[in-house]
Amino acid sequence: MIRHSLTLKDEAATRALGAGIAAALRPGDVVALSGGLGVGKTTLARAIIAALGYAGEVPSPSFAIIEVYDPPAVRLPLVHADFYRLAHPAEAEELGLDDYRDGAVLIAEWPEQAGGFAQEAACLSILLETADEGRRAIVEPGVDWLGRMVWIPR
Repeated sequence: MIRHSLTLKDEAATRALGAGIAAALRPGDVVALSGGLGVGKTTLARAIIAALGYAGEVPSPSFAIIEVYDPPAVRLPLVHADFYRLAHPAEAEELGLDDYRDGAVLIAEWPEQAGGFAQEAACLSILLETADEGRRAIVEPGVDWLGRMVWIPR
């Protein structure tokens, strides 16, 4: 498996990462954001959504679990989900997640609570961690992402 480690020194670096991801997104993609509390999952999700054209406030979906963004407010349909409060992966099915995902991008915070998405070819898994100089993003692309990762520094 290919793995990239990126240093995110500040919020501007996180926004730049979000913009790079947003530029490469296609319907059916999953961006799975993992990591502990307070490491920047929602900040990165907000950066992606803003880079897709959304100009409004992006609430954390911690309580609603799922927030939906549709064109023309964004470049393509998007579902932002926070699965932190799920007790069992079957609850994601009960929420109708597959219906929301049809033809849309899914940004999934706490993806492991919903059973994970890393096995999907269109999944971009990102583990966020605190680091001495801000945050570190460990990026693992599914095979569908391999030709689209021009935003990864060489």
